[in-house]
Amino acid sequence: QVQLVESGGGSAQTGDSLRLSCAASGRTISNFDMGWFRQRPGQDRVFVSAIDQAGRNTLYTDSVKDRFTISRDDAKNTVALQMNNLEPEDTAIYYCAARVPGGNAGYLRAYTTYAYWGQGTQVPVSS
Repeated sequence: QVQLVESGGGSAQTGDSLRLSCAASGRTISNFDMGWFRQRPGQDRVFVSAIDQAGRNTLYTDSVKDRFTISRDDAKNTVALQMNNLEPEDTAIYYCAARVPGGNAGYLRAYTTYAYWGQGTQVPVSS
């Protein structure tokens, strides 16, 4: 079992930056691919970004490319999502997730392949 706890969310304005952090316990994240997903009110949970187990491959949804950066620190058992130049469309609850590595890179985008989830952190962005 892996327990994931997100932090760093909070109110922001257009153009602001926030850094989300995900702290893991129970097992080391070095055994997992890690991802961030978000859920807007009334919508499904969708992929934002992921980093593979080795930290060599990172993926982003098109709307956050060049604005968001995912990183992992296996020694601290944490994953971070640096969010720059925030837009109102980024308003959502952000979830950290972990998956057992396997399959091609496409699986990193699929929330159904992630077995462990945090409780989420809210990021409201106003214009």
